[in-house]
Amino acid sequence: MFPYWLLFGFCALGAIQYSNEKRATERAGVLLGFAAIIIALMVGFRYKVGGDWGNYLAIYEDVSYLRFWDALRSGDPSYMALNWIAYQLDIGIWFVNIICAALFTWGFVQFARAQYNPWLAFVVAVPYLVIVVAMGYTRQGVAIGMIMLGLAGLEKHSILRFVFWVLVAATFHKSAIVVLPLIALATARNRLLIGGLVLFTAIIFYYVFVSASIDTLMSAYVEEGMESQGAAIRVAMNLPPAIVYLLFSKRFEFSAMQSKVWRNISLAALAMLAMLVLTSASTAVDRIALYLIPLQVAILARMPHAFGREKRNGALVLGIIAYSAAVQFVWLNFAANAYYWVPYQVYPIGGAPLEDMG
Repeated sequence: MFPYWLLFGFCALGAIQYSNEKRATERAGVLLGFAAIIIALMVGFRYKVGGDWGNYLAIYEDVSYLRFWDALRSGDPSYMALNWIAYQLDIGIWFVNIICAALFTWGFVQFARAQYNPWLAFVVAVPYLVIVVAMGYTRQGVAIGMIMLGLAGLEKHSILRFVFWVLVAATFHKSAIVVLPLIALATARNRLLIGGLVLFTAIIFYYVFVSASIDTLMSAYVEEGMESQGAAIRVAMNLPPAIVYLLFSKRFEFSAMQSKVWRNISLAALAMLAMLVLTSASTAVDRIALYLIPLQVAILARMPHAFGREKRNGALVLGIIAYSAAVQFVWLNFAANAYYWVPYQVYPIGGAPLEDMG
């Protein structure tokens, strides 16, 4: 567990000492980049870490029997392409993991920099988004990173740019397409036009990426009513920031468009709770809830600014750090599947990446 706590502690120290002064911000930017490199390396060079390690290893081995275009059609195209290239070059699954880790980290860092205290965003993200999602669900991790990249530039660029990043995300995991309606509904101008474009794009991507496997998804996630261990807890983690934002949205000082985006995402978080209670498809709900995790990072990281005196409050920063530390402690020590993450191992110290899981 030590590497996980070392990463968390480094980010926590940065959050405590962070200052908005220009010189301090410049120094913090360098250290923030260093933290980002550490995250990318820990995620990318992990060995036998994460509950889906065996599944991803099987994908890498299965792609060896396929031609390039067949590989693209057999699953999420961008992820399959990385596996196919890695196999052809005989450089192992670590190459796929490091590329995915770099993409995830790129999107996450851009999103964190858009917050008032980027270090606090790192603190909130490390226990679950980084350790559990990025290290455990490689494809969803990249997809969330691309979505965060789109969210970070939502104000500076056209919403069409955000749509582009969501579509890139969908090439790593089809389910990422579910966030498009949330953003489309938040568009203040040309809502009908943008909504139509998003709907059209979603339909195209549905037929290109989803329809071939929809029967399998429905059977696995809905008809069989798969139980996802810890789904209730993970859905519940989105509820506090959602409720806080819906009650005190003006305090967070988002722009008009951003306010609507976070309102929609907050309402979606509440809807996930209702779906979890009313349906048996807990795994499907859990997967959708993954894409709402940026809400935790944005809202919790901004709480000291929103509720502190003169927009700063050391006690609130420490409170967010303590809450995040509690999340990490409970998950690493008591989660049913935590043994897939503990101990943390890194390639090549842990052994050759293509060894059996046994």
